[in-house]
Amino acid sequence: MSKNFLLEIGLEEIPAHVVTPSMEQLQKKIESFLKENRLVFERTIAYSTPRRLAVKVVGLAQKQADIEEEVKGPAKKIALDADGNWSKAAQGFVRGQGVTTDDITFKELKGVEYVYVEKFVKGQDASEVLKALPKVITSLTFPISMHWANYQLKYIRPIHWLIALLDDEVIPFEILDIKTGNVSRGHRFLGKDVEVKHADDYEKALASEYVMVDPVSRKGKIIEQITSMAKQNHWEVVLDASLLEEVNNLVEYPTAFAGSFDGKYLNVPEEVLVTSMKEHQRYFEVRDEKQALLPYFISVRNGDENHIENVVKGNQKVLTARLEDAEFFYQEDQKISIETCVEKLKNVTFHEKIGTIYEKMQRVGKIAEIISAQVGLSQEEAAHLKRASSIYKFDLVTNMVGEFPELQGIMGEKYALLQGENAAVARAIREHYMPNSSNGELPKSKIGALLAIADKLDSVLSFFSVGMIPNGSNDPYALRRQTYGIIRIVEEKGWKFPIIHLHKQIVACINKSQDEYGIAFSNENIEIIEFIRARMKQRLSAYDIRHDVIEAAVYAEQDDVQKVFEAAKMLKEHLNDDDFRGSIEALTRVINLAKKAEIETVTVNPNLFENPSEERLFREVAHVKKGYKDFTLNEKYMALKNLRPYIATYFDETMVMSENKEIKKNRLAQLKEIARLVQNFASLDLLVVK
Repeated sequence: MSKNFLLEIGLEEIPAHVVTPSMEQLQKKIESFLKENRLVFERTIAYSTPRRLAVKVVGLAQKQADIEEEVKGPAKKIALDADGNWSKAAQGFVRGQGVTTDDITFKELKGVEYVYVEKFVKGQDASEVLKALPKVITSLTFPISMHWANYQLKYIRPIHWLIALLDDEVIPFEILDIKTGNVSRGHRFLGKDVEVKHADDYEKALASEYVMVDPVSRKGKIIEQITSMAKQNHWEVVLDASLLEEVNNLVEYPTAFAGSFDGKYLNVPEEVLVTSMKEHQRYFEVRDEKQALLPYFISVRNGDENHIENVVKGNQKVLTARLEDAEFFYQEDQKISIETCVEKLKNVTFHEKIGTIYEKMQRVGKIAEIISAQVGLSQEEAAHLKRASSIYKFDLVTNMVGEFPELQGIMGEKYALLQGENAAVARAIREHYMPNSSNGELPKSKIGALLAIADKLDSVLSFFSVGMIPNGSNDPYALRRQTYGIIRIVEEKGWKFPIIHLHKQIVACINKSQDEYGIAFSNENIEIIEFIRARMKQRLSAYDIRHDVIEAAVYAEQDDVQKVFEAAKMLKEHLNDDDFRGSIEALTRVINLAKKAEIETVTVNPNLFENPSEERLFREVAHVKKGYKDFTLNEKYMALKNLRPYIATYFDETMVMSENKEIKKNRLAQLKEIARLVQNFASLDLLVVK
């Protein structure tokens, strides 16, 4: 017969963004704890509010399963001394297993006899096992933690109460000075302490004190209330998923309400209004059927409908103050020219070790010019890119961005258009921040994409040059995310992007004019190239490509990102070909032998050939070389694969490591010539084909 178990951790208010991950973490850790301790259960249900994390275990076995296991001990020769008596090792082993030497048997394993004993472990009652839960509770990790009082424990927030109920039985344990019981706390303002008499009563008991502990039900109620309000007023309300999640984790008893603001503020760009409402006040914006913003908002109160009109007035007052500031900033910013803002950037530090934002813009302009040469821009596009790179950070010193940092780039585009800048330039100012997350939206315009790449690449090169390289999980300047963004943009645009070649060009260009650019880039490219390659591997892994295939593509001698991706995807398609393994083994053998060649230049002398197979291979390789440079990657693969029979015959008939030094050198040169063709396509010797 099974029971149900309830664990609740009562806390001070948890930051909204931490609630759901912490709830899920607790649920997983409890499930792992039960499995490790051989307590069978049907399922778990997780609960959370800003003031509590809880898990209910349904169908929990009353005791651990009994186990019988065979335990292996020391080898027989160690277990018995010279006289055939049990050694201290044997006696210590059986004592540790709770048996005697009479229980020992011998079994052979891989030609050696070992001591074995049959061990019986009686299962403990669940009520005893559950007393070890403090270790689970205190093992939770959080993005931020705190100490309180004189305790050494660090936790997301101070713990105020604990419930541990196995059906109606309190499981006794304590954390710090908090002992388990069956009393929880209701809503901070509307409820009172509540006794939970049975684990199954949890939701109902808390609901009676204005707490909805089930986050799914709570979110459902919020959606229902907002949807009903929108329908009643003929509004369109888009329930932004992240905002909805945040609001849900800010309340225990939700009541939605609507407020309004003066329509005059609609003259301010709607991005400003939405940011004021969403990011600063946690409001949902309201639109009409044509998606035009309306002077209303919807919010959610942590409480019931009593005195809701006072809540509405208070929220309207706070929002009006914010919108008044926004309107003022918007008007004032338009009085300042872009050039004046750019001049101010000369005194704004990007990073103390790197220089000013103005200097960064100068570098980015040059980097963008170098990269654009790979892409091929029209004269007009080149002019737009040059202008965009010379002003693209100007909005950082505007009043609006100072108040609403989330609007950087967005306000840059708005103000640029108001001051007569070309639409392509203005758009690039907004798009250069993209993508702003690993899977964020990519810039759509060519100018915006180039500016985004140049800006991100400058950040990476700058921080690497001053020794501020991401280490482990430490990446305060999001260099991994920025590099991953570069890779995604290049891939999506299909641009040629040879990373080693570009890096050398950029370093040489910037280092010529250190006074103008504020910093010298490091000439050491190994770390930076490996860092970029790591992000390429990360991107390719999203396509479910085998690790060795990714390695082979990434470590080819050609370094164009686009070709690397193409090679990896193409190799994946050929993995199951009947002749794939044989072809790769033949080419890998060539590569491995070619590594022994003590020459850089490849010059093959046909006069030194001693058998027809050398001549045939030489002729076939010469044929491949004729058009190899212009081959597609698939054509390169097919050409290399078709060399297989000639390579096989060559190795059958030819001793590469000849005692004659000249012949040996010539044969290695011939293999090195093939290896270079292979490596230009992919490092096929890194493939696992056995």
